[in-house]
Amino acid sequence: MARSLTLAVCQTGPVQRAASRAETVGRLVHLLEQAAAAGADLAVFPELALTTFFPRWMLDDDEIEAFYETSCPGPETQPLYDAARRLSVGFALGYAERVVENGRVRRFNTMDLIGRDGALVGRYRKMHVPGQETPEPGTTVHLERRYFEPGNLGFPVFRFGDVRVGLALCNDRRWPETYRMLCLGGAEVALIGYNTPMLLDEAPALAHLRMFHNHLPMQAGAYQNTLWVAAAAKAGIEDGQALIGGSCIIAPTGEIAAQALSIGDEVVVYRADLDLIAACRRVNFDFARYRRPAEYRLIAERAGPPED
Repeated sequence: MARSLTLAVCQTGPVQRAASRAETVGRLVHLLEQAAAAGADLAVFPELALTTFFPRWMLDDDEIEAFYETSCPGPETQPLYDAARRLSVGFALGYAERVVENGRVRRFNTMDLIGRDGALVGRYRKMHVPGQETPEPGTTVHLERRYFEPGNLGFPVFRFGDVRVGLALCNDRRWPETYRMLCLGGAEVALIGYNTPMLLDEAPALAHLRMFHNHLPMQAGAYQNTLWVAAAAKAGIEDGQALIGGSCIIAPTGEIAAQALSIGDEVVVYRADLDLIAACRRVNFDFARYRRPAEYRLIAERAGPPED
């Protein structure tokens, strides 16, 4: 019997700092309703979907607390979970997580996978946290490493019905290890949320390649690991910074099957043929037959190339 999963990427336009959590959640509910009306089974929202991308600023300790969720769902986000249950549509939501573990406050850039019943299926914490702890001259201010520590949950793969789903966030999509770890964990679908600026002060000559470099690793990751990839962006001018958008759904062939056309709130839906995964493996990637894990040890033992 043929297997499929109808995916929705729920791109959002900018979420300004002045926006209330209730206003933003209302937008997400509306997008989920659109996804459900189009027949979606599972939707993905952007990274840090509930707030502006606050790592673009140096903030005082008393200022940053407003950007974190201490529980999800909470009183302000509960309507989104209620909508999932009412509509029978699952979703993945990126947000800033503040948690106390072993008596210590920890902060993670997090994505939760939520089932059709509005209940938590699984949680992922961003592994590849980019940026700096303090602003560095000549570079775009990007202080994720000030506000988040690297994830500590690995690259888990979760069951969504009979489909195996993995999660990733923004910079994770640029690293081939992300897709290979999800593939080796059995993932058939990778859901990704991201916030990506259009311009980088440290490399203005590469500005025309930003969308190319956005899609390139996701298409390669989908193709080389025989995965469906659904990636949702935040887009438009957010608190003075232009975000690229380009939300898309990518097939295991590496082809972009569907893509957002705007830089605002937009839902893109595509019925993913899960049987295509097996076909792609037969053609190019019979992992069990051709991979040679014993020869790849250096990948895990060395972070980067030698300097000399």
